[in-house]
Amino acid sequence: MDYVTLGRSGLKVSRMCLGALNFGTGWGLGVEEPEARRLIDTFLDSGHNVIDTASNYNSGQSEEIVGRALHGRRDSVVLATKGAMPSGPGPNDRGLSRVHLTRSLEASLRRLGTDYVDLYQCHFPDSVTPMEETMATLDGFVRSGKVRYIGCSNFTASQIVEAQWAADRVGGTPFVSLQPEYSLLRRDIEAEILPVSARHGFGVLVCGPLGGGILAGRYQRGGEPDPATRMGRLLASDQPGARAWAQSNLTDRNLAIAEAVADVAGKLDATPAAVALAWVRSRPGITSVIIGPRTMSQYVENLAGFTLELPEESRALLDGVSEPPVLTAARS
Repeated sequence: MDYVTLGRSGLKVSRMCLGALNFGTGWGLGVEEPEARRLIDTFLDSGHNVIDTASNYNSGQSEEIVGRALHGRRDSVVLATKGAMPSGPGPNDRGLSRVHLTRSLEASLRRLGTDYVDLYQCHFPDSVTPMEETMATLDGFVRSGKVRYIGCSNFTASQIVEAQWAADRVGGTPFVSLQPEYSLLRRDIEAEILPVSARHGFGVLVCGPLGGGILAGRYQRGGEPDPATRMGRLLASDQPGARAWAQSNLTDRNLAIAEAVADVAGKLDATPAAVALAWVRSRPGITSVIIGPRTMSQYVENLAGFTLELPEESRALLDGVSEPPVLTAARS
């Protein structure tokens, strides 16, 4: 098994991370517990060791399922969760304040059935709470033993720098990791976020490497998504935000990139998902890649992306077709 350290920490993590976003049925479209348990057991039995969840995934069911699945093997797992998302209707039921983070961590520990988490991450930035308050609170979690390491998710480059400076000002524990979205469809983090993360010694655990299934070849230009697919379900949703999100992803540009991935896959006798994952895994500065399979067949398909080595011409082709305007402008 290929283990690497998480940034400048001493924590060893596998290059593949199991994302638990889909575990549970609280949002109506998730994975039932028996299948989720089977995925977790298969993942851990293969030697991988990082599982990532969050306080709000499937209304808390994700953490509960993960906690039950880890009974008897907790100490061999790097367990990561996240706080900040709303937990209720009150004004203090969200964000990175001391009151909400403390409540969120305690609730996560109860759902996970553990007295500590290995990596506690700020799910989203908070423009209202002073960063010094957030970093001092997180440092208290580390000193109490309830958290081993801290990280952030969805932070901009300037927010990363602000957080590290704030930790220094309060004499607290700095972040050691970042969890951003990254794929052939979304490469904007290469412009500023990845360089800043490298300068601060972050481990980078990327989510969304298949672009919501687009890079796995599930959607084609000119065709309607299968109602059984994620995008198909979202387009049929009665939630305007869900429909808008799906439409914003099913663009001509994204589908053209997916076609290029499929062409490369055909030449390499591989699946599009394996090619997309292999590309992300091989990028500079990437520590671990989070996968989010719903079924065992999807999990098996994802595995190939962690052994496939892309030829230089294939990487160059994918780099070119997927380069976003922000990177093109930076090079001009």
